[in-house]
Amino acid sequence: MNSNAFKQAFQGFDINNVDFNQAGSWPIGVKIIVYLLVFVLVVGGGVHFMIKDKHVAVEREIAKERELKDEYRTKAFQVASLDALRKQMADVENRFAELLKQLPTDKEVPGLLEDITEIGRAAGLEFDLIALQPERKEQFYVELPIRIMVRGNYHQMGEFVSGVAAIKRIVTLHDFSLEPEEGGLLSMEISAKTYRYDDTK
Repeated sequence: MNSNAFKQAFQGFDINNVDFNQAGSWPIGVKIIVYLLVFVLVVGGGVHFMIKDKHVAVEREIAKERELKDEYRTKAFQVASLDALRKQMADVENRFAELLKQLPTDKEVPGLLEDITEIGRAAGLEFDLIALQPERKEQFYVELPIRIMVRGNYHQMGEFVSGVAAIKRIVTLHDFSLEPEEGGLLSMEISAKTYRYDDTK
């Protein structure tokens, strides 16, 4: 486009007196520039919003990727620990089974009373009473109290307590009281407790 043509394309247009109501009568050069500006603004705005949306989507995916990596690490650690956890669980189950074997069944309780009586007599004690008391239910087990009243000397009492503690079945001793008697003897009342697994849970 030569200079005459350029002048004609903008002839009669005064940028200081722009009237948008007269846009239809603007010279062709001005119209082209306005069209180009509008086109650039529309395209630029569209590209801006499109890129902004894509940027938000990319940020969201990056955050999701981090979460997935953290989850993967957690799962990988759990998988790596699975064998150790299984072995630990098997050890706990075996230990639990061993402890259950040490708890007397209903049929074994009379035999346990006989064992305790035999231990006392072997120590030289005289029994005034050995009797089961009402059982008490706890969360996972049933407590079976046994009331024991014996007479003998101090050493015989100690031998009896040691013997009961050595029984293979789980037996614990509680709430003892000693009273002196004639001839240097003592009377002892003590509560022995054994336990039964509550399989009704």
